[in-house]
Amino acid sequence: MIKISTIVVLGGGASGMIAAVAAAYASEGRINITICERMARLGRKILATGNGRCNFTNVNASPDHYFGADPYFIKAALGEFDVGSTLEFFRGLGVIPKEEGDGKVYPYSDQASAVLDALRFEIERLNINVRTGFDVKDIEVRKRGFRIVSYKNEAVCADRVVVACGGCASPNLGSNGSGFKLMEKLGHRISDLSPALVQIRLKADFLKALSGIKVKGKVGISVNGRISHEEEGEILFTDYGISGPPVFQLSAFVPGHKNAYIDIDFMPDYEINDVCKLLKQRAAKLKHLSMENFFNGLLNKRVGNVIAKCSGIGKLSLPVSELNDDFIGIIAQNIKSFKVKTDGLNGWNNAQVTAGGVLTRQFNENTMESERLRGLYCCGEIFDIHGECGGYNLQWAWSSGYTAGKYAAQSIAQSLSTIEDG
Repeated sequence: MIKISTIVVLGGGASGMIAAVAAAYASEGRINITICERMARLGRKILATGNGRCNFTNVNASPDHYFGADPYFIKAALGEFDVGSTLEFFRGLGVIPKEEGDGKVYPYSDQASAVLDALRFEIERLNINVRTGFDVKDIEVRKRGFRIVSYKNEAVCADRVVVACGGCASPNLGSNGSGFKLMEKLGHRISDLSPALVQIRLKADFLKALSGIKVKGKVGISVNGRISHEEEGEILFTDYGISGPPVFQLSAFVPGHKNAYIDIDFMPDYEINDVCKLLKQRAAKLKHLSMENFFNGLLNKRVGNVIAKCSGIGKLSLPVSELNDDFIGIIAQNIKSFKVKTDGLNGWNNAQVTAGGVLTRQFNENTMESERLRGLYCCGEIFDIHGECGGYNLQWAWSSGYTAGKYAAQSIAQSLSTIEDG
């Protein structure tokens, strides 16, 4: 069989690999398909997801779990290749799924490598070309198609190009933001970029005292005294700030706010009046103790001691019997609303995804094709779309990648039919 057309996929991550596979399915082997990957191997970022277990989708995936200028841009792609399609696809490749809390889905083997290997094996079976170490310098638009040039002056030509270069997050695993520069050269606008699903840095002198402590609570972003976003779950204190799933969810809302504060509720199951009442009862029963041990059995001891000091308790040796209603009121307020000034985010090397990207309004939501440049498709993290923690971002990679690859292949078939009919 003579293959007379070519699709080149730039980027060998999750969205790029499935785009190549979808193109092969749609073309039934009649099109040359090549993946060009900057790193030495495909899909390194997949191995790091889900703490090495890879929560590769979430059964609750819907636009409500995504962020960007237009989260509902994803609706068509999710309809094209939804969670059910994802599960069926990976089952067909031998990956048995299991659902855990909050709708997260993992391979039954608990190995991220299982997801990556299944994709690699399918790419090999479909005879998809893979060129690693291919760092794209430029995408040249030709009269017919494209010419992709690497920094080593290697070149490949394509009738259709799928840009799946990722964002800026975790550059050591592949994505270094180069895709944004390529898209800008081709006339596409990029929104402001910032790390997302990343740790939040804080300005506080007590962080070393709390480093390594995990607590369950509610955490919010407070700007000008108003909490704009809140999440609940396990919060990890570090020597630079805070981490943990609820913190990751909030991280996208920190950039752009110079006066943002983290607001932590250490007892979200209680109203503040109930906390005051509880503290007064404890003070009456535990008056033989010092403040150093007052929180024993109520809060983590080190957290309690920090709250005491931030509430004006100068020395933890202060007898509980000397607590008055004013002190108790301040302590209760700090337990329910412990405010700490933010100091930015922990940076791209620690981020799981990118907030911001190529503006979706420049693309056809049904096909992922550029409205500005026919034959150019995008998918995955390069778009101004990112999801919550818990498998949502990989589902977007599968849905957008599958859609882009499928319709890139179909557009070639349509153009060939037009030529033959003419």
